[in-house]
This record gives sequence, C-alpha cells and structure tokens, in this order.
Amino acid sequence: MQKIVNEFSILVSTVNGSGSATANNAVMKAIYKMGIPISARNIFPSNIQGLPTWYSLRISEKGYLGRVDEFDILINLNKTVLQDDVRKLKKGGLILCAQPLLGEFNEEYHVIEMPVDHILEEAQAPSNLHVYLMNMVYVGFLAALIGIDLTFIEDTLNSHFKNVRKAVEPNMKVVRIAHDLVTQPQIRDSSFTLQKREPINDHIVTDGNKAAALGALFGGLQFSAWYPITPATELAETLNEYNHQLRLDPETGKATCVVIQAEDELAAVGMTIGAGWAGLRSMTSTSGPGLCLMSEYLGLAYQSEVPLVVWDVQRVGPSTGLPTRTSQGDLSFSYFLSHGDTEYVILLPGNVHECFEFGWRALDIAEEMQSPVLVLSDLELGMNNWMTPKFTYPDQPILRGKIIREDEISELIKRNGGSWGRYQDVDGDSIPYRTIPGDSNPQAAYFARGTGHDAFADYSEDPQVWQQEHHRLKRKFKHALEIDPEPVLERDGQSKVGFISYGSTHFGVIEACDLLAQAGQEIDYLRIRSIPFQSQVEKYLEEHEQIYVVEANRDGQMAQILMLNYPQYAGKIKKIACLDGLSLTANKIYACFNGQENSI
Repeated sequence: MQKIVNEFSILVSTVNGSGSATANNAVMKAIYKMGIPISARNIFPSNIQGLPTWYSLRISEKGYLGRVDEFDILINLNKTVLQDDVRKLKKGGLILCAQPLLGEFNEEYHVIEMPVDHILEEAQAPSNLHVYLMNMVYVGFLAALIGIDLTFIEDTLNSHFKNVRKAVEPNMKVVRIAHDLVTQPQIRDSSFTLQKREPINDHIVTDGNKAAALGALFGGLQFSAWYPITPATELAETLNEYNHQLRLDPETGKATCVVIQAEDELAAVGMTIGAGWAGLRSMTSTSGPGLCLMSEYLGLAYQSEVPLVVWDVQRVGPSTGLPTRTSQGDLSFSYFLSHGDTEYVILLPGNVHECFEFGWRALDIAEEMQSPVLVLSDLELGMNNWMTPKFTYPDQPILRGKIIREDEISELIKRNGGSWGRYQDVDGDSIPYRTIPGDSNPQAAYFARGTGHDAFADYSEDPQVWQQEHHRLKRKFKHALEIDPEPVLERDGQSKVGFISYGSTHFGVIEACDLLAQAGQEIDYLRIRSIPFQSQVEKYLEEHEQIYVVEANRDGQMAQILMLNYPQYAGKIKKIACLDGLSLTANKIYACFNGQENSI
C-alpha cells in the first residue's frame, strides 16, 4: 500500500472537561518535535464541563496551516457525536473509537476499536482518574499507527507536568499498553504515516495571546488593567505569569510593570487611560462585548490625546454570541468607535509572530500618535497553538513620542515665541508635545479635557476653535502612514485578479491561491496589516480589474471600509465573507471565488 506521508489531518472528539487537552497537546508537540510542520485547533463549548469538544490537527510538510473541511483520521471518545463526526471524514479514512460500530461504517472506513476499559484496568489506573487517563489510550494507538516517537510523547508530558514522575508515569503507562496492543497488520493497513525530519530549531510552538503579552513586556509595557473575557483572558494571565520573570528591577527586586484585574471593562479601560495620561506605557485586553463597554472611554482618550493600546481578541457576536468561536466581526465597530468624528490606528496581526511584534510596536505607535491603538486579533490566532519563527527582540529603541521634561519646557517656549500649549501644533505635523505628572516645572501643568478645548487646554465652545482642533486631529493621522506596519504583497503574478485579506484568514487565502494556480488561475494577493490604509493599498486596487476581499464576518466589513475610502474602485471590489464561527478554509474560498467568477 502506498502510504500518505506527513500530509494528513486528524479530528479528535471528546467531552469538555475530561482532561483531553493534555493528550491533544502531547500528540501535537511530539509531532512537531519530529521536525514535521503542524497546526492545531481546539473547538470547545462555552460551558465548563460535559458538552462535546473537538481538537483538530493538520500535518503538512508543504507548510499549510489553515483549517480543513474534511479529515483523514477520526478519533472518537464521545459516542453522542459519532454520526456527525463521520460526516467530516474522507471516504476510506481511519476511525479509532471506544465502542463497536455498525457494519456500514466498517465497509466505508478503516475502523479500529480501542478497548479503553481493558487498558485502564491493565494499567491499574485509579478509578477517579479514568475519565482523564482514557484520553491517553488514543495517544498510544495513534502513535503506533502513524509512527509517533514515544520518547517525544514522554518529553512533552514531562514538560507539562514539570517532571513530576507521579503525574507522568500513570499517563505513559496507559500510552505504552495501548501502543503495544496495535498489531502489525493494523499498522500495515493504515494509509497514513509520519517520517521524522530535521528538527525545526528556528521555530517554537505557542499561541497568539502569549505572543502578544510577551511582545508588550519586551516593548516596555508598564501598566495593564483587564477584566476576564473569553478569548482574551489568557493574554492578561500571561502578563502576570512572565512579569516577575522578565520585568524585575535588579536593584529593588520589584516588578516594573503593574497588572491589575479590574471589577469590569469600564474600570479596566479607565485605569489604562489614567496610566497613559500619567506617562506609563499602558494596555488593556478584551473581546467584542468588552470593547463595546469601552467605547465611550476611548472617545475620551482620542479627544484628550492619551496614548494606550487595546487588544481585541475577537469572537462571534453580537451580544454574548458564540464566546468560544472565532470571527473578524469587530472591524467596522473599531473603525467607527465612539460617537462623533474619530479615527484610530488599527493593527491586524496575521500570524503569531506578528502578535509578538505588534505587542511592542503598538505601544510605540500609541505614544508617537498620542492616541488609542486598537489591535484586532481573534480566537483563531489567540487561543490555538501555532508553529512560529522564534521571536526576535525589538530591533529599535522604545519610542516615547513627544514627551518634554522639566529642562526642555523653557527651551520649547523660547523656540515657540514665548508660549506652549498642550494641544498646540508646534512642529507643523499636528502632533503636540505632552508633559507627564510629576514634572516640577510649573509651566508643565495642563488640564486634560474630553470637552471642547483650545490649543492651550482651556475650555472652549467656540465653533472655530472646535473645528481647528478636530482638523488638526485628522491631520495628525497622516503620521500613522509613516510608522504603521505596511501591507504585504504575498502573491504577485501580474494577474488582473487579486485577493485582499487580513488577520488569521491569511492561512486559508494563501492555500487557496495555490489551489487556483493548480487549476490554471493565477491570483495576486495583498494582506493588509493596518488602518489607515497606506498607498500600496490604493495602488493594488488601481492595478487589478477584480478584487476579492476575504474575511470571517457576515457583511464583508473590510470590503465596505475599502469602498468607503476608495469609492472610485468600489465597482471592482467583491466580497468573500463567511461567519460560522470557524476560520475560512482554502476549499471554501476556492468555491466562493469560482462561484462568483462563473456568475460574471
């Protein structure tokens, strides 16, 4: 039999709260340790325990990391969803299950029944641990069938349990017994196998939330207030975890970053704005419902020109929506956030490495612009483990923007004709100078206002003053075009048809480009990484006859914003938009593209 090597997918279905995450991660990281590219996704319910949960693995030596529609191997330890799970399996695929299956399954699929109770009994597993250790049965069976090195399984468990042998050994005992029960004919009949490659030493495995937190800590974060919300909670928890490892003052032994769990999202963003006004590099993290609550406060920060960063790890809305499913549904809301005329820098990381980079870069941009910066990640990036190049230390010094100190104020006043105002455009770039509390120079004081104010921070309702100040606020965002992450031209085949995407949708789009190329249709592809849009975006729209904007929301929010900014090209822009709580697959994008092209 010709086996499929290092290019297949696995779906594991278990029960939420049964400890399956330990088994799943052991498999994922063991395969990674074998030098084979892999991506993983956890699809779980929003309850604590008892409902079905799924974990998918994609092994791809070609380097594809996007989600797939159909799987090659199904591991089912939750019979309540078996019928539905089988529909996701390719014909002729492998099924590992804990109960006998009807003849029709055996005819269409390669079925192996795992004697879970027998293995747990032979392993002398304590009865109170059966629900957890039963997951290790599938680890042993799968390892034998596809060739996972048990040494790497044990390494991963040692890391997970911090080398506590009392915890590792019961798990490994079950794995070994299950592994040894698999027969040579079963291994021979399996269509899928792994072949060890050179270690991927220049990569690590982590998730976007951890990456964002580490990036912020390396970027000089000094304050973060937060309130728990799925799927953003882990970002703040990672700040707490690493703060005392990375940010201790060597002289005092105290942490140089403060992390506070607030009583709600309003308090969290209020504290963060206060810290930003006080001169600290500050950040909060939330998801869509929390961002809704924060919107009025962010209008205050925009109007009073206070720097801060908000990470929005998006989930499906509106309302409570689907808290444990992914989407890109907060883009329009973020673009028009708060009442009145506002504008924000929005960063759109497309992979875990960019989550780390934007963790520190967003703080720089906020202080350079003296304005809130919104970073839109999502559950797909934030909560799933990804292979990613090792993070690199920021390649530039921390940028604090136009902060003036005691000894600089008098010089500035002299240079400016005898006056200085907090909101005065001294340099002609519409970005004023700011002082921070604690400055001993009496001329440093000002009143930070969310109300109408003039260049000297004095209250004003004068129509001309209001207009002048808001025109200045609009003009200063031209500076964002110089410092924001530029779009990336991922594919340039000189085609007249192009894709645009952003964020985690990138993984499906880049693979869809290959599928279309194999079918004889070359597609260019531009990935947007920030708003306001830079000149490359308009140039791309101008050069292509048809533009398909691919995104994980219902209404095509990026497409709408592009049409708003470039109405002259609106007729070229088409939407490939889908919101079902899952990331878009290459096959889905391919089918949607062909459906629209064939209807033209």
